[in-house]
Amino acid sequence: MLQEEEVTHLVLFYENRLKDHHLVIPAVLQGLHALSLCEVLAPGLAVSVLKAVFQEVHVQSLPQLDRHTVYSIITNFMRTREEELKGLGTDFTFGFIQVMDGEKDPRNLLVAFQIVRDLILKDYVLGPFVEELFEVTSCYFPIDFTPPPNDPHCIQREDLIVSLRAVLASTPQFAEFLLPLLIEKMDSEMQSAKLDSLQTLGACCTIYGQKELQEFLPSLWSSLRREVFQTASEKVEAEALAALRGLAACLSRSVLSSDTEDLLDSFLSGILQDCRHHLCEPDMKLVWPSAKLLQAAAGASFRAGHRITSSVVPLLLEQYNQHPQSSQRRTILEMLLGFLELQQKWGHEDEEESALLCSQAPLCSVLFSALTDPSVQLQLVGIRALTVLGTLPGLLAPPDVQLVVDHLTRLVLHADDSQSCVAAMEAAGSLAPIYPGAFSGRMVQRLAEELQSEREEEGRRSTHSLRARCLRALAAMSTHPGIVRETVPVLLQCLQEVPKGNVPVGACDAVAVCQSLQRVAVQCQRDAESCWYYHQTVVPCLLAVTVQAAMQENAHSPLGKLLLEEEVLTAMVPVISAASAHLCPELAAQSVSQLVPLFLDGEVSFLPHDSFPCPFQPFQGGQHVAAQRRLVALLMAFVCSLPRNVPIPQQDRLLQELLALSCSCDCPFTATAAAKCFAGLVNKYPAGQQLDQLLETAVSRMEAGLAEGLLRSQALALLLWVTKALVLRYHPLSSRLTDKLLGLLGDAELGPAVADGFSLLMADSPDVLHKGCHADVRIMFRQRFFTDSVPKLVQGFHAAGPGVKANYLKGLSHVLNHLPRPVLVTELPTLLSLLLEALSCPDRVVQLSTLSCLQPLLLEAPHVMSLHVDTLVTKFLGLTSSPAMAIRIAALQCVHALTSLPVPVLLPYKPRVIRALAKPLDDMKRLVRKEAVVARGEWFLLGSPGR
Repeated sequence: MLQEEEVTHLVLFYENRLKDHHLVIPAVLQGLHALSLCEVLAPGLAVSVLKAVFQEVHVQSLPQLDRHTVYSIITNFMRTREEELKGLGTDFTFGFIQVMDGEKDPRNLLVAFQIVRDLILKDYVLGPFVEELFEVTSCYFPIDFTPPPNDPHCIQREDLIVSLRAVLASTPQFAEFLLPLLIEKMDSEMQSAKLDSLQTLGACCTIYGQKELQEFLPSLWSSLRREVFQTASEKVEAEALAALRGLAACLSRSVLSSDTEDLLDSFLSGILQDCRHHLCEPDMKLVWPSAKLLQAAAGASFRAGHRITSSVVPLLLEQYNQHPQSSQRRTILEMLLGFLELQQKWGHEDEEESALLCSQAPLCSVLFSALTDPSVQLQLVGIRALTVLGTLPGLLAPPDVQLVVDHLTRLVLHADDSQSCVAAMEAAGSLAPIYPGAFSGRMVQRLAEELQSEREEEGRRSTHSLRARCLRALAAMSTHPGIVRETVPVLLQCLQEVPKGNVPVGACDAVAVCQSLQRVAVQCQRDAESCWYYHQTVVPCLLAVTVQAAMQENAHSPLGKLLLEEEVLTAMVPVISAASAHLCPELAAQSVSQLVPLFLDGEVSFLPHDSFPCPFQPFQGGQHVAAQRRLVALLMAFVCSLPRNVPIPQQDRLLQELLALSCSCDCPFTATAAAKCFAGLVNKYPAGQQLDQLLETAVSRMEAGLAEGLLRSQALALLLWVTKALVLRYHPLSSRLTDKLLGLLGDAELGPAVADGFSLLMADSPDVLHKGCHADVRIMFRQRFFTDSVPKLVQGFHAAGPGVKANYLKGLSHVLNHLPRPVLVTELPTLLSLLLEALSCPDRVVQLSTLSCLQPLLLEAPHVMSLHVDTLVTKFLGLTSSPAMAIRIAALQCVHALTSLPVPVLLPYKPRVIRALAKPLDDMKRLVRKEAVVARGEWFLLGSPGR
């Protein structure tokens, strides 16, 4: 470490060397740069060094690296000797201007721009050199820089733009020089200059006041208006609107005194004068640009919004009544919607000063008329506008709220177009939390009555459609705890009527009820109280009706069979899962202590209507337990959705029962549900000796089941689900089970199912073993499985006989199809030959999976794929004639994606591909013809100028 005295001697020595021959200057600057980093630099030396550099060195005549060294010296001193440099006053500013003047290298400019910004923000004295400092930086505006190819410094044009903008927009002192420059560049023909100018103007507005803007407001407004009225670029239009919003916001912040002009009011008056009259011509070209300008200005502040909205909204309401055509009214209503949405932004400022209060009655009248118009598109805009109006405080009186609810109810029940019906449901969901009493007392009641009358009038036309609408609407509006307590009983009543035979329904009707219940469950997850109410109401009810149905099944009742159908039970699974996944641990433990004994011991006392004709013993042997066993799917939905920290009573016994059921049940649905439940619990089971013993027992049962017998498929399902559970948590046994699956690919009977099972291992499961149900899912498990299994799949493919090679290709295709694209691209060269061979496999699943895998690779790895272009073209064109529509579509998408390969590689194939694509243009399926048109058009344009 150098001492202070030594540093002083070195500094003085280097300062004197600056007067020597220019060849020694670079070495002297390097020495001074090193000394500028010393902490023991004596006071005054920093000023001395910079004075010497300013006086003795002509910086811009030096090479780039030496100029960068000078900037670094200045930066170091500004960071460590700020007060000393400020003591130089304007000499420091003038000296730096001389140093920077004429700089051209982008590496140095980034540093220089930062120095200028620090000069301004850290209050260095600029004195009379404000204009000179502006000139020395603004000469680079707008930035016109294209980085050279393979630039090792990675400096982009955007880096320079942002850095320069930070300088120009750092002080109001530049305003008188900068604003004329920005106006000039906005008027230029270069789009990049327009964009840069508009973005810089927006940045300046955050620090300017009305004093800086006053002189230039007319010119700025003229330029911005022209860019919106005449521009052909959406980017330029968007930036012009943002700049206008910034200007209005800047004027809004200005503090007014009694003798000063209100520039905001005069500025907005000019905007209204130039734009307002265009709103009276909804069919003309300038109506939307004018509306956008007005909305941009209104969005700047509460004052601006009040001024413009109070002037424009009455005009739009008047124009709506004067124009009877639906298309014109839709345009006017869409503009009105924009101003209503702006009121949401400022609605909290002062409810009593809302600009819409004076137009409240005609506004509601217009929106209600839109909801009764025959035009669907006008109805949709009206629903959106009414939804926004309903969220604004104080603008809907109680009678208006009731009318809103009645209109939405009418649209839900009687709208001819499904779009209006869906929009009305979504609007009800948005407004119900604000007006729960109105929706609860009117809409819920009306929908419940409609469902009741539907039960009584079973022969009525379109009953199923109306019933479905009512169910979806009840779910959509269940966004408030009070409404949930009214809609849930109605939905459950629909389900409870099924086993009673009070209403003739099919499985699709029961599924519709479950889908509505699932939506309510998801919406209840936001509120802990609603979540617990839903859980303790819905889950026992679902279990009660299904247990009752299982008892009726024993009596051979067709109504009992309905609720036990696979489709219905599968729809109930996400209902129970959603109702259980977000419970707090205490409540979840309370619930699981009731539900597990139900299945293990037949404890039905907690169920509503607990008078059942026979015991509920799904895990016991007997003549009539097949129906009861199907309800294991509901057990799976509950216990596999619980948080990992919730203890499950009698868990080991439950696991043994599930294991036995999954291997011995001859019903595939029941066996698979038991296997999934077993796997879901194993995935969360704490690591240790107990888990190892449990898994060894499971492996023994699986091996015995796979060896021979009629239940090999059930044993395979258990193997797949347990393997997935262990792969997700990185359990050591997962490799052994994966090897067992790889071995089964050569099995003539199970091989195809095992190959499909690789998709199960890699894909996200919708009901168990995913993060939403608190499963133990480790990061990058797919990459790890790929690394472990794919080499063995490739090896097995080469060693397999011709009869089972397709199984290996199908498994490989499934693994690759679910792998993250960046990983797949890196492995592509070694696997592409196998993927191409998979396209020749007669199995349609293999073909479709491989095509889905190759299509994105054509876009992301064109140089690798271009090496096999001949094979790819041949295979893809051949598959465009496949009997399967999905394969034809996927093949045509791949043919389209081929156009992303290098043009010189593709040109020899252009005539052949165009001729081959003529056939699918006449395909009997519209979706195939659509893909053929797109693909053929791209190939026609291949090699054209500008492509």
